[in-house]
Amino acid sequence: MMNDFHRKRKPITKADIKRLRDSLPKRVDISSEGTRVTEKNEVKPEPDVNAEGVAPVLEEHLPEICVPLSAEEIRSFQIYASMLREKNKVMNLTAVDDDNGIAMKHFIDSLTLCPYIREEEEKTSKKSLTLADIGTGAGFPGLPLKISMPELNVTLMDSLAKRLGFLSEVCEALSLEGVEMVHARAEDGGKDKKYREKYDIVTARAVAALPVLAEYCLPFVKVGGVFLAMKGHAEEEIKNANKAIALLGGTIEKTDTFRLPGTDMDRTIIVVRKIRPTPARFPRKAGIPAKEPLS
Repeated sequence: MMNDFHRKRKPITKADIKRLRDSLPKRVDISSEGTRVTEKNEVKPEPDVNAEGVAPVLEEHLPEICVPLSAEEIRSFQIYASMLREKNKVMNLTAVDDDNGIAMKHFIDSLTLCPYIREEEEKTSKKSLTLADIGTGAGFPGLPLKISMPELNVTLMDSLAKRLGFLSEVCEALSLEGVEMVHARAEDGGKDKKYREKYDIVTARAVAALPVLAEYCLPFVKVGGVFLAMKGHAEEEIKNANKAIALLGGTIEKTDTFRLPGTDMDRTIIVVRKIRPTPARFPRKAGIPAKEPLS
C-alpha cells in the first residue's frame, strides 16, 4: 500500500495557492507606533545590529558573575541594545545609551540575579519558575534574565503602555516566548487575584526605598517564594525596612554586597523570603506607599 507521499496528486494551480494564502490566519503585531496586521507566513527582516560594543563587554565581565552566554544570546543582547538606543531617540527609556553603559549598567547588572534564580531552581526542583519584574521600565532586569534563562516564565509589569509596546517589539525581534506584558501600577496589580501571590520570584530595580519597594513587590510573591531587591548602598534602608517586610509576610534571608564587575559601583541584593500571606489590606491605594512608607 502506497503512503500519502507517493499517491498521485492533482497539480496545484495558482488558484489553489491563492485560496491557501487567503485562508491563513492573521496575527496582530502591537508596537508603540500602532497596530498592524500581517500575514502569518510573512518573513520578517533581520533586525539591524549596530551595538557591536556590547559583545566584548559581556564576554569580558560575565565570567566574573558566573553567567555564561552563548553566541546567540550575546547577539540577542546586541539587538536589544540597538533597539533600545533607537527607541530612546523618541521615548525616554534610559539615560545610559552607549554600548559600554548599556552592557555594564543594564545587562550585567540585571544578570547578577542569575545565581539567585539558579538557587531557587535547585531548592524547588523546578526548571520553569515564574518571575515578575515590577516597574520594569526598559525591561530591566526581567528581559535580560529571560534572554539568558529562556526557561523562565517572565511577567513584565509597568504603568506606561508605550514602554510595554517597546518591550513587545524586542520580544518579537528576539523570538522570545513565555513573556507576559501587564499594564498596571504595582499597587493595582498587587490587588488583582490574577497576579497576587502567583510568582516564585519577584524583583524590581527601582529607586524607591526598600520599605516602599517591599510593599510594591511582596504581595505578588507566593508563600515560600522570594523577593529579590536590587539596591546600591542599603544598610540604612534594610534597618528601616525590617518591620515593613515582616508586616507584609516576609523575612530577610540574606544580603549580599559586591562591586559590579568592571565598575566602581557597589551593589546589594537582598533576598526576602515570603513566609506567610500578605495581609489583604496591602498594598495600599496607588500613591500611598511612596507618600507614607511602612515603618
